[in-house]
Amino acid sequence: MSTLPDDHKSYHIITYGCQMNENDSERLAGQLRKLGYEETRDMADAAIILLNTCCVRESAEKKIYGKIGELKRLKAANPNLIIGVAGCMAQKDRDKLFKKAAHIDLVLGTHNLHQLGELVEEILQSRERVLAVWEQAEQNAPDVPTIRKNQISAWVPIMYGCNNFCTYCIVPYVRGRERSRPLSDIVGEVRELGGQGFKEITLLGQNVNSYGKDVPGHADFADLLTAVDRDGTIARIRYMTSHPRDMNAKVIAAIRDGNHICEHFHLPVQAGSDAVLARMNRGYTVDYYLNLVRQIRREVPGASLTTDIIVGFPGETEEEFSETLNVIKTVRFDAAYTFLYSQRSGTPAAAMPDQVPPDIKKERLQRLMQAQNDISLELNRRQEGQRVEVLVEGDSKNDANKMMGRTRTNKIVIWEKTGAETVGDLVQVEISSGQTWVLKGHLRQPV
Repeated sequence: MSTLPDDHKSYHIITYGCQMNENDSERLAGQLRKLGYEETRDMADAAIILLNTCCVRESAEKKIYGKIGELKRLKAANPNLIIGVAGCMAQKDRDKLFKKAAHIDLVLGTHNLHQLGELVEEILQSRERVLAVWEQAEQNAPDVPTIRKNQISAWVPIMYGCNNFCTYCIVPYVRGRERSRPLSDIVGEVRELGGQGFKEITLLGQNVNSYGKDVPGHADFADLLTAVDRDGTIARIRYMTSHPRDMNAKVIAAIRDGNHICEHFHLPVQAGSDAVLARMNRGYTVDYYLNLVRQIRREVPGASLTTDIIVGFPGETEEEFSETLNVIKTVRFDAAYTFLYSQRSGTPAAAMPDQVPPDIKKERLQRLMQAQNDISLELNRRQEGQRVEVLVEGDSKNDANKMMGRTRTNKIVIWEKTGAETVGDLVQVEISSGQTWVLKGHLRQPV
């Protein structure tokens, strides 16, 4: 039996998935803190354990179910332990979780995260399991307290849900349709973060370029960027993720004309073949994408461009894969996040014919990564001898004698620690070595 006292109040949250999930966990933590709970890194010391889950890939889902199984022994040792499963997998598997794992106390869907505090109190009083999963959110959830993991950079959600229904993606089914937050609420949150000393914010949405489209007469994403930039309380403004179909000249101009908006465009192309893009239901062609890239580079010289690419989508031929390689070589991305296609049950692509064999997918991925790595290395070597503005994030993960930070273009920079830099400073670093994934250099002076 547990040796924990009855009034022991600590929590442990395990987060899987994207930046939106990271921010959701911060808001879950804020609600628990409001109830008087303190975070613990030791699950055995926790009175509440929450798994904030992802179901974008079945491999992630299997990993989460494995972790749920591991928690059974903690529940046996401490019957008063509250175990909750929240987020996307809770939304998708709401009818299965209690059947698969009788030791779970709470299943909390994506539309119900703001209810955590009241549901924990309900469980404590009734000692009954609680299922809280709305099919849809009628409106945006009310604001709740937030415990930020990082004291320099912060996530700020601007909208929830997705209307795109890419054939490989389950997000619209578990996050619901697009819902934009009021512009004034977003600017107010950013201003509050600036007052707390945050230097950088990232505006979050499954497709930030759709911001405002769900409300007639609402401000659009370009208006939001301009409003946050003009507020002037934050040194750096980032955003993710952009859908190429909805990126437009007004947004590009807002970034060009802004003072604090970072010159980094993450624009997921996903594939370089029109036929594959059509099967993905992406809503644009390769020519459209390339024209968009040309416009960005014309309007915002020096901007970095990164992307996402899926290799081995159902039906992908060698010729179609070669077209993706050609796009990589034509655009010359600063970096690409590459993924093997994996079937996600519940999506149209999972039932498509001509699934690509794993060995072919892996071989193609290696070729794609090598091509991109060569380009990344060449582009980063061009930075040698230049001075760049870097936001100091902390010690290098691999060497306590070195510091690391990021440029406005989102490149990682590492330099020898001098003692003159402090986390949160904006400093000048002279680049001496451009490598595939990082830049290395020497501190010069604060900005």
